[in-house]
Amino acid sequence: MATASDERAAADVLKSLARHLNCLNDDNKSARRRALEAVKRETVEQSLSSGALQELFAGLLKALLKCLSDPTEMCRDTAIQILTGFIRAVPRPEDALPYLIPALVQRLGGQEILEPSEELRLALMEMLSLLLEVCGRQLAPYLDDMIKILQRTITDPFPEVKKESCKCAISAAQSIPDHFHLQAESLLKPLLQTISHQHSQVRVCVTQAIGAVIQHSTGKNLDDVLSHMAQRLFDDSPRVRKAVTIVVGDWLLRLPDRYSYFHKLIPLLLSSLSDEIPEIRSLAEDLWRQVGSQWEKENENDLKDKMDFLLPAPVLYTSGVERPGLGCRELVVRNLSKLLPAVGRDMGDWLVQTRVKTAQLLRVLLLHAEDHCTQHLQSLLTLLYRACADPETDVRAQCLESAKLLGVFVSPEVYLKLLLPHVEDSSSCSSASPWAPLMVLGAVLRGSSREALEPHLITIGGTLSHPEVCQGSQQAQYLDQLLVCVDAVLCVCQVDCAVISLQLLKVLVSVQSLTSQQEQCSKAEESVRCLCEAQGLGGACELYRQHMADLLQWLSDSHHTWTSYSIQKTQLEIIAVQSGPVVGEFLPALLPLLKSCLEPSRDPEMRLHIFTMLSKLLLDSRNTLDSQGRFSEYMELVLQDLLLPNLVWRSGRSAAAVRTAALSCLLAVLHGAAFPAEQVLSVEETLSTQLISALEEDSKLARLLACRSLHALLKLTTQRLNTDSLNKIYPELLKRVDDSSEDVRVEALKSLSTWFSSVGRNYDTQSCRPHLEFLFQQLLLYMDDPDTKIQDSVLEVLKVGSEVDGGLLQQQTEAVREKQRSPEYCDQLLQHIHSLSEIHKQTRL
Repeated sequence: MATASDERAAADVLKSLARHLNCLNDDNKSARRRALEAVKRETVEQSLSSGALQELFAGLLKALLKCLSDPTEMCRDTAIQILTGFIRAVPRPEDALPYLIPALVQRLGGQEILEPSEELRLALMEMLSLLLEVCGRQLAPYLDDMIKILQRTITDPFPEVKKESCKCAISAAQSIPDHFHLQAESLLKPLLQTISHQHSQVRVCVTQAIGAVIQHSTGKNLDDVLSHMAQRLFDDSPRVRKAVTIVVGDWLLRLPDRYSYFHKLIPLLLSSLSDEIPEIRSLAEDLWRQVGSQWEKENENDLKDKMDFLLPAPVLYTSGVERPGLGCRELVVRNLSKLLPAVGRDMGDWLVQTRVKTAQLLRVLLLHAEDHCTQHLQSLLTLLYRACADPETDVRAQCLESAKLLGVFVSPEVYLKLLLPHVEDSSSCSSASPWAPLMVLGAVLRGSSREALEPHLITIGGTLSHPEVCQGSQQAQYLDQLLVCVDAVLCVCQVDCAVISLQLLKVLVSVQSLTSQQEQCSKAEESVRCLCEAQGLGGACELYRQHMADLLQWLSDSHHTWTSYSIQKTQLEIIAVQSGPVVGEFLPALLPLLKSCLEPSRDPEMRLHIFTMLSKLLLDSRNTLDSQGRFSEYMELVLQDLLLPNLVWRSGRSAAAVRTAALSCLLAVLHGAAFPAEQVLSVEETLSTQLISALEEDSKLARLLACRSLHALLKLTTQRLNTDSLNKIYPELLKRVDDSSEDVRVEALKSLSTWFSSVGRNYDTQSCRPHLEFLFQQLLLYMDDPDTKIQDSVLEVLKVGSEVDGGLLQQQTEAVREKQRSPEYCDQLLQHIHSLSEIHKQTRL
């Protein structure tokens, strides 16, 4: 109560202000402004007692409130300053509430806000905040009016007014909670309209206000709020995400009906555990720890057995991650069945950031669920299949971490029973990507322990090497995941992999056969080396030696059905080439397989592929087919069954390509001298016949190979061919000297040079004189060839031929010289013949 002295002091001030108060109604705005400034100067700016100020406030209140509607902004501003000063200084500001609150409602709470100035609206809201601060529960009767004001000002265009309004809403909720819950829901609509404001600080304030409103409401509108709060977890501003984390943590700790909303609130808080900002992650961890501890205490009786007999953490628990407390784990376990469907829906969201956040949440959930994942394994696998096919790298990476946790917590016996059928038939799962089950399998195997996997290795190896799996697709992603699975088994099981070494090798051979990327081939070869190291083998050759018989039998089982599209032909090439010298140890099994594949009735493109492989081996026969020095034992089979039948002319481009490939192999055989001359002579007649026929091929390459093969045949059987064979060969070679291809012409001349060298003592030059005469005549004609390279080559051939019958050649050359044809070359040749004759004379002497 005011004392007598306070009343006198107030009366004196009011008397001195009488003239100024009259001026408040003056039409002149300057007069009104001066009057208000005088009132301010004589009241709130004076060092009056609180009692005197209380009396003055009561006497001046109505006049000051009337000034809030003054048309001049400066006057309204001064009036607000005076009112705020009185509220802050007087001992009983609540006495003014019956007049103050209606005035504020009039200025701020109507359908249209009457106060046009943003700064004054802010000042009025600050006044309301001050009233809430100093009056507290005394404002309960005016809650409806305050709600009316807040509904308008929360959506005010001025950001500072929005922020102050949110602070008022929080103060109202905390100051008069017993009444606030009746009106709380009416603030949610404007708050939710403002939560996506462009200013981050506004979003922070709105988030905090929503937290307070829900906390002090009936809670029935929480569902309307959750989607907006979840959206703020993707906010670009760390302050907003931090505010959401604090609000959600507070709800989980203090919301009266929190048990009904655990399954909706837990994902929001756990999502913050994966936030990119360490401070937010740390805050979320602390809040989550508090939530778990509180729930643990509240449910101590239910958890008594688990608390008394607490099981140790799994042996392979993720390193560097602290195991969540029992309360936290139980909360997740008990709500997991409600959480997973929502996770599945969000994993298919069109927004990348939503899918990434959901994938991170799934990993956290599995980390808490531990071995309880088992009962949800089917739905988890379906979810992971779809997520592993996501185009976003971050989503796939997080889901692979989740799959790895399944390997940590779930027994292989359980997950293999569900996972392997999907690996064998990817169409049986909902994923559109055939490699998704393989991707999940690889990650799950990585998380498993060596001891747990060891009994199931044969099952795993059998599935991976099944044709439907290891030959299931040529897509690069599919083959990558096959390699990942093999590497996972090798990494986890190490030496135990010996029992499925053959199966893993089949997978690696299949990957190399299907891929078109060198990088994948290199990865597969690296995996082969790892497989060798796991078994203590010296290298790939030892590995192939260990399994070559089984590999060849594996291919032989289906060789009758091979076509140009069959992967097996490429598998055979990979095995034969990579095994190196080992292939020479298994000729009895390999050559019959090649014979079947190279039968003229088989697919031409398939035979072409086999011949290409065979030529590679024959070019390096000492380190491949003939590594044991026994390849010559199979000469008849190679020539009679593999090569010669495929040199027989057949119509069509494919058949021509096969003949060319067969010629390439034949050249490699003859050039490499893999077979002794005696054995080659036994099939010389058939061989030369086919080669002579090949000289007429349309393909330049085929004719070139035929010339080179005849060259190699003549060189290999030096001076052992009979006269008939020699006389049958040279006319055909002469025809090729007229070939349209310069390469073929040069090669034909080289072959003729070797033909002259092959003429031995058994060749009767007298009886065969017509042949030699014809041959010399024809060669001398090419001395006039426009190509100097050909002229030089012909000269060298004739020089060799002069050793066979120099006299005959001299006669032919002189006849040509007399006709003034190629005099320079004829002179060189005659000089060579003369020198050779002199040498022979001296030799006889």
